[in-house]
Amino acid sequence: MTLFDEREQAFENQFSHDQDLMFRVRVRRDRLAGLWAAGLLGKRGAEAESYARDLVEADVGTAGPHDVMERLSRDLHERGVGLTERQMAKELSRISAEARRQVMAE
Repeated sequence: MTLFDEREQAFENQFSHDQDLMFRVRVRRDRLAGLWAAGLLGKRGAEAESYARDLVEADVGTAGPHDVMERLSRDLHERGVGLTERQMAKELSRISAEARRQVMAE
């Protein structure tokens, strides 16, 4: 294997690792956001876990946090929980940072 081949392989391995990491952070973010919203909706225990799992499953395969924001916004609005888009974006930003911290600590 030449030096070029070794470098190419190293870049491919790093890319694969980065993609895996981003996916794990995204799943963790969705789960944490689901648990947060479940609390606002009055869901506890298994019901909250189920809501978070549904949110994760709904978001897998789509790009960006917008689907999560739309789902959470709709669900919260239907239950009369008054959050502005800015408040929700701020909380999702905090949750995203926490998800990254948790995944990196594993």
